[in-house]
Amino acid sequence: MMRCLLATALALLAALSSPRAQAFSDTRAQEIAQCLPGELQTWNDGRDTPSPHGAWLFVYAHGGAPQAFSAAQVLGVLQRAAQAWAPCGLPVQVMDEAQARAQPPDPAQGRVRVQWDDAAVRGNFAAANLTQRTLNLSPAMFALLRQRNPAHPALQTLQMSVSHEMGHFLGLVAHSRRCVDVMSYYHDGRGNHCSARVPDAMKSFVEYRSSLPTACDIARCRAVNGMAAAP
Repeated sequence: MMRCLLATALALLAALSSPRAQAFSDTRAQEIAQCLPGELQTWNDGRDTPSPHGAWLFVYAHGGAPQAFSAAQVLGVLQRAAQAWAPCGLPVQVMDEAQARAQPPDPAQGRVRVQWDDAAVRGNFAAANLTQRTLNLSPAMFALLRQRNPAHPALQTLQMSVSHEMGHFLGLVAHSRRCVDVMSYYHDGRGNHCSARVPDAMKSFVEYRSSLPTACDIARCRAVNGMAAAP
């Protein structure tokens, strides 16, 4: 049995390190870093709207979080998302509740509460409520992920979810039809699927979608907010 497991592991390692797998990895990396003409496509499930604020503050409340995530880890995820969205041109700050209480309110800065609330996500890992200014995360969904696939990097899923929902606050209401974009979803439930430059490449990844905004995500964000195209 041990020899069979070892052989399987070695075969999987060989497949992942094969020239074909490396080529697919390079293809995905290029799609993340580059936005070609004609690639700004959405599902037309909403209309992008300029951000109502020129800057944002995301305030994290750790109450109700799964034990698998420390407050520092979630704050780190939020900070990475904020830094990755910075090229859009809208400053984004991240603080915990104590830090936010100590800072005088800035009327020019939109404030979003990031919290763990199963009732607000409707079966998703996360959901943005643009009216109530909350970014809601689901303890139950992350617990289910841990139960069904303990080896899956849950922090990566959290990063992707946070980056996606943060993009909604920055004006990206519609979802991208480019599979690799963090603002994408893979299909519309009616048989239509997202697009990739090399569709076969998606089969080599458990999650093809980027965990941080791509060049096309940034281009859309800049466009809807009246920013000049990035050089």
